[in-house]
Amino acid sequence: MTTVLELVVTAIDDSVPGVRSLTLADPAGGALPSFTPGSHVVVDCGGAANAYSLTGDSASPRTYSISVLECRDGAGGSRWIHHAVKVGDTMTVRPPRSAFAPVLSATRHLLIAAGIGITPMVSHARSARRWGREIRLMYVHREGCAAHLADVAALVDDVEIFTGRIEFMRRINLVLTSQPFGTHLYVCGPSGFMDGVVAAAAETGWPPSRIHLERFGVDAMGPGDPFEVRLGDDAFVVAAGQSLLDALESRGHVIPNLCRQGVCGECRIRVSGGEILHRDLYLTQDDRDAGDSLMCCVSRAAGRLELAVERAAEMVP
Repeated sequence: MTTVLELVVTAIDDSVPGVRSLTLADPAGGALPSFTPGSHVVVDCGGAANAYSLTGDSASPRTYSISVLECRDGAGGSRWIHHAVKVGDTMTVRPPRSAFAPVLSATRHLLIAAGIGITPMVSHARSARRWGREIRLMYVHREGCAAHLADVAALVDDVEIFTGRIEFMRRINLVLTSQPFGTHLYVCGPSGFMDGVVAAAAETGWPPSRIHLERFGVDAMGPGDPFEVRLGDDAFVVAAGQSLLDALESRGHVIPNLCRQGVCGECRIRVSGGEILHRDLYLTQDDRDAGDSLMCCVSRAAGRLELAVERAAEMVP
């Protein structure tokens, strides 16, 4: 099982409408685990589990900082943070993990964010400032609702701020086509926004290997195509829009799970064959290259997937 951290809320900032920022610290005042820029933590939100990007300094931090957008139609985790959490409360947090790290071999980093998607970019910017990496940031937000605007201004010299997508889209093609060779693109924000940026990058000749995205949760992903699953003598089809986890549970399998967003690592199951379409934020690249497990709450398969004959809920050490 993954070690968890019990952290105390030392500060709350509600200055940005709809966004609550929390500062978390070790109750004894000890140092917290360092993390890769772009990392997130999974927070127990009153029974739900949500992933939030860390916005503070990644090197030997004494505190963790997260900013949470209230989603009124979500699963309830963000509402719990906005309305139930107070200074002095203890929160259960899983250690940082990253699926959105800066590529250190890049000659330049182009960061594009919309709304709360600015949060992973803040730790990217802090690291770039510390190590002298060249970055450019484009940030789209609604008027009066800009999270971390002061951090962006202090950390990034080459930055453009937009309060409307129309203005941003008028600029994006020019920016994409003017980047020097070796630039890597990082995008975070609402799904439709990211799709638009990725489409623009593809149209202007960016190779997929230089485009990096961060999406959280099933709702941030497309429904996917149907695929066939075989588990021993049992064969069934996972429909578009249905998760493998839901399909297994409907057939009586008990699968340990927590977040159902591909971030906590609880629902990892063994695979013995098939082409996996990984969509989680938990497995490392080495894990994915091994091809012997997946996170069944979000990941899918191309065509057919064979699960190990062991019980479906077998966890991977």
